[in-house]
Amino acid sequence: MSTSAMSVVILAAGKGTRMYSDLPKVLHTLAGKPMVQHVIDAATGLGAQQIHLVYGHGGDQLKALLSGNTLNWVLQAQQLGTGHAMQQAAPYFADDEDIVMLYGDVPLISLETLQRLRAAKPAGGIGLLTVVLDNPTGYGRIVRENDTITGIVEQKDATPEQLKIQEINTGILIANGGDLKRWLSQLNNNNAQGEFYITDIIAMAHQEGRLVQAVHPARISETDGVNNRLQLAALERAYQAEQAEKLLLAGVMLRDPARFDLRGTLKHGRDVEIDTNVIIEGNVTLGDRVKIAAGCIIKNSVIADDCEISAYSVIEDASLAAACTVGPFARLRPGSELGEKAHVGNFVEMKKATLGKGSKAGHLSYLGDAEIGDDVNIGAGTITCNYDGANKSKTIIGDNVFVGSDTQLVAPVTVASGATIAAGTTVMKDVPAAVLVYNRKEQNQKAGWLRPEKKK
Repeated sequence: MSTSAMSVVILAAGKGTRMYSDLPKVLHTLAGKPMVQHVIDAATGLGAQQIHLVYGHGGDQLKALLSGNTLNWVLQAQQLGTGHAMQQAAPYFADDEDIVMLYGDVPLISLETLQRLRAAKPAGGIGLLTVVLDNPTGYGRIVRENDTITGIVEQKDATPEQLKIQEINTGILIANGGDLKRWLSQLNNNNAQGEFYITDIIAMAHQEGRLVQAVHPARISETDGVNNRLQLAALERAYQAEQAEKLLLAGVMLRDPARFDLRGTLKHGRDVEIDTNVIIEGNVTLGDRVKIAAGCIIKNSVIADDCEISAYSVIEDASLAAACTVGPFARLRPGSELGEKAHVGNFVEMKKATLGKGSKAGHLSYLGDAEIGDDVNIGAGTITCNYDGANKSKTIIGDNVFVGSDTQLVAPVTVASGATIAAGTTVMKDVPAAVLVYNRKEQNQKAGWLRPEKKK
């Protein structure tokens, strides 16, 4: 394995015409993340000292959406081929470092494959990632003599005999920086496309007596590129199938692996069950024996042991202690925290609110900017009125409070422990401990009243 310093070049200058989009191709997402970000993450994991990103179309959008990365931005004003793209980055190469060449629209390249490629690079030679395909149409063919790689010929330049070759070039390679600069300076565009091909350096290396060592990826999908939305959708399903397989083998029960999406990272305990059409986004942690029913979306949340999330609930930036129950059709917005054995039922929405140990909000309620203690009952239709049109205010409810149905709590307001609030009450002032609060209402009735009838 090479012990040289190493940098990475990512080619991302293409417009992506076949995507029919105003967004640069490499910014289209796979598993909730721009394709090129997957590649940047792989390069970072490989230990790249520098990541040179060659860009052309949509530079402002690229720089805005990738601002969280440390990148050397290299402009390719005209797209004249892969060799031309590498020529733009070449001035930044150190002679004594290795350079890995990757592509922003080949998002599933794995760290493991790149590590094997780097380990296989011969001294003074090139490590080349190749794949054997049943149908190699459209790809550059690997030309060998006595099993030694001597060059790569593109589809449009290949002879009938060369077109029969099934081993193809993926475009991913590693070579010494000084060698690359020398070879890149010798490229020409005397070919059917009139472009500067990076593949021509393979023949140059062979002519110098340098060895070219081929490596195959663990999965074909690692080298699949994206030129249109159909290909992107196919790669999405390939990626999701891989994630589902890993989770199943790690003990997570996915009721239908084909109907599960992981768009981030999932840490999990034992005996976790996930039903169909569940989407996991960002960083999610599920404890032991957690059950997620169909259609749920969970994002950047921690769900402790023995929690059950019923169907079609949405949980985002929330924290649930052990043995909570949520849903169906509940929404926990950012800042929601549930204590042990708390319950949030159907059509209840929480935002920046805590619900204490053993407390329950069973039906049709909004709890925003609220701090609710232990063993509290929130009746159906309860609303914390937290917004006055200009500012948000907080509602504080102590322990063992009973809030009747259709209550409005006009913040800022505090309800002390042990208080009871009658159904239909509008609470506008602080409530002391252990009292009954109600709004006086008069019930009237009219005898002999007739309902209106439809006009004929």
